Amino acid sequence: VQLQASGGGLVQAGGSLRLSCLASGSIFSRARVGWFHQGPGKQREMVASISSDGRTTYADSVKGRFTISRDNVEDMVYLQMNSLKPEDTGVYYCNAPLDSSGYYVAHSWGQGTLVTVSS
Repeated sequence: VQLQASGGGLVQAGGSLRLSCLASGSIFSRARVGWFHQGPGKQREMVASISSDGRTTYADSVKGRFTISRDNVEDMVYLQMNSLKPEDTGVYYCNAPLDSSGYYVAHSWGQGTLVTVSS
């Protein structure tokens, strides 16, 4: 399984980005998938997840601003990020969480995609 996150970039506070996760050679279509954020000098944390049938969870820090979605036919998972804040800066990864918090994941981490939000 290879996980490839893309779509990051530099954006001003209040702006938007859409991240994409491509999972090749996987069973993603039957797995819950999460987006994870690792801020500078911080631990990686799961900020959103979506089950195979579309149920979603969000961290309090992104509720109302981020939306996770998926396309099981194309093995793609997306993260629409609106009203971005400087604290959203960091590297974003996708993976399949094995527990509710996302502490354990099913696959090796990919390279992630860097999001930088300027104030």
